Amino acid sequence: MSKLPNVGTTIFTVMSGLAVQHAAINLSQGFPDFDCNETLKHLVNEAMEAGYNQYAPMAGILPLREAIAEKIHKLYGQTVNADTEITVTPGGTYAIFTAIATVIGPGDEVIIFEPAYDSYIPNVLVNGGVPVRIPLSFPDYHIDWSLVRSKITSRTKMIMLNTPHNPTGSILTANDIAELEKLVAEHDIYILSDEVYEHLVYDGKEHLSMLRYPSLLKNSFVTFSFGKVFHITGWKMGYCIAPAHLMAEYRKVHQYLCFSVNTPMQYGLAKFLQQPDQYMGLPAFFQEKRDHFLSIMKDTRFTPLHSSGSYFQLMKYDRISDEGDKDFAIRITKEYGVASIPVSAFYEDGKDDHVVRFCFAKKNETLERAVERLRKI
Repeated sequence: MSKLPNVGTTIFTVMSGLAVQHAAINLSQGFPDFDCNETLKHLVNEAMEAGYNQYAPMAGILPLREAIAEKIHKLYGQTVNADTEITVTPGGTYAIFTAIATVIGPGDEVIIFEPAYDSYIPNVLVNGGVPVRIPLSFPDYHIDWSLVRSKITSRTKMIMLNTPHNPTGSILTANDIAELEKLVAEHDIYILSDEVYEHLVYDGKEHLSMLRYPSLLKNSFVTFSFGKVFHITGWKMGYCIAPAHLMAEYRKVHQYLCFSVNTPMQYGLAKFLQQPDQYMGLPAFFQEKRDHFLSIMKDTRFTPLHSSGSYFQLMKYDRISDEGDKDFAIRITKEYGVASIPVSAFYEDGKDDHVVRFCFAKKNETLERAVERLRKI
């Protein structure tokens, strides 16, 4: 018996495996190929040498939770209680699963926008919930709120959001927030907001976090990842913010999943967050990479779709081929040595708009070598 009978090897594993097999440049999976900050490594090592190598408190060490609360107040003007409203987690994906496990049970409906990060639907299914899939409107991937309203039923328990969005790079707008506020006021549903790319917002735009809006935060679990923003995806460090009454329930689940999270890394991150420049400079850092990638891709036959955030850039390839996106992605990995992700992999039904996703969180020389190969297609 399988709780996830239709789940096999993820497309990320497939494409990364192909990249290794064919000595391809891997722009498929979402991780940097450059190292993290030397100061951060030093701070973690310092914590290890100081003996912080045993279990941390279940909610996370207080200095880190206090540093997170200070950061939230600085960025979003919101006062969050470090003791009762923040839990440190082993990564953002874990934080998402735990929020779903906290409130979703058999028959509960969860609205999920597609294309969607690959863990969302399995997380709902394994907890007995019913995913209600709503497509974002192609090609700018905006939310059709009239369609959302048509899908609300008496069993709707949660709506899942991801901003900046993986894989599309779209972000929530002021209109989205206004529509969401009306929806929550009318139906009192939970929000699970995946904001792991919170600092990766470009072109002078703002990240519209649920943390900015008390009317939304009161119903929200908001999840974040240190890995995505500080180039430490292998550390698996994240956190969840929720009102105290929801966080109390969240921690009941969390304590039996992992209980506590890597101790020396928590101490290192707590001190690192005392340097706001380290995260305030991230939008400019990653926008430079996005802009550089777009600039050199002009010499190819790919057509970019707009990316306002994350570290992903979608590209149409209609001027090259009418192949399905998975076949196209596999072929260019094998024949031209550059791995991407077919966007149909982010749809349960494999919806194919002939678009592939490239990750530009790479060294400039990596991007340049990749584009040199893509020019030949």
